[in-house]
Amino acid sequence: MSSTLSTPRAAATPVVLSLPRAILWLASAAFAAVALYYFVGVDQGATSVFGNDAHIHEFVHDARHFLGFPCH
Repeated sequence: MSSTLSTPRAAATPVVLSLPRAILWLASAAFAAVALYYFVGVDQGATSVFGNDAHIHEFVHDARHFLGFPCH
C-alpha cells in the first residue's frame, strides 16, 4: 500500500534586480567570460599579457587541449 500524500513544495522566489544592478552583473559576467576566454584561448608567448612569458599558457595548457584550442 503506497501513500499518495505529497509534500507541498515551496514556490520559487524570483530574483528582482534594479536595471543598474542588472547591468553591473551582466557587465561583470561578460568581463569575466572574456578574461577567461583570453587566458585559456589566446594568451601564449608573444601575445601574453605578462610579456614574453608562458606561465599562464602552461597553467591552462591541458584546458586548451580539452576545449579544442590549437596550441603549438
